[in-house]
Amino acid sequence: MTTTTTDERALADLQREHGPALLHFLLGLTFGDRQRAEDLLQETLVRAWQHPEAFDSAYDSMRPWLFTVARRLAIDARRSRQSRPAEVGDAVLETTAAEDDTAETTVAALDVRDAVRTLSPEHRAVLVQMYFRGLTVDETARTLGIPAGTVKSRSHYALRQLSRNLPGYSSRSSSRTRASRETASATST
Repeated sequence: MTTTTTDERALADLQREHGPALLHFLLGLTFGDRQRAEDLLQETLVRAWQHPEAFDSAYDSMRPWLFTVARRLAIDARRSRQSRPAEVGDAVLETTAAEDDTAETTVAALDVRDAVRTLSPEHRAVLVQMYFRGLTVDETARTLGIPAGTVKSRSHYALRQLSRNLPGYSSRSSSRTRASRETASATST
């Protein structure tokens, strides 16, 4: 099967006459993306090369046909890009934080909850107010009806007791400990 194509000289004349205007038009359709506009211009000229019957139209100029083809190609390219998920480069993946392991966080929360249960009711009440409900020393003192110094003392000794009851957690980073406290807070209230 042989296909008829446009003469190379006619195609060169077409590109010389309409190429700059077509490129300008495509730059507008691609929001200034020169590479994409040039690709669409080339594809438009390939279509003109593949369809020599367009040269035999009743119109004086090929420009309306070229602009219609170029516009349709730009629309098709945009639809094609929108139907595919956006590509993500390695740089984006390197800067994206990895999600925490929820199983590990849950186990840590259960361990903290068990350790808090071993505290005396007075020490536990201070920790619950300060760490799980986020109150200050003064707010905790007012809530529990005890002096601020007593709140500080009880929180110190309670935390010391927790560090003994949770020996595997003392060497972990502060962010992981904070995540454990937040999870324990969510599960204890």
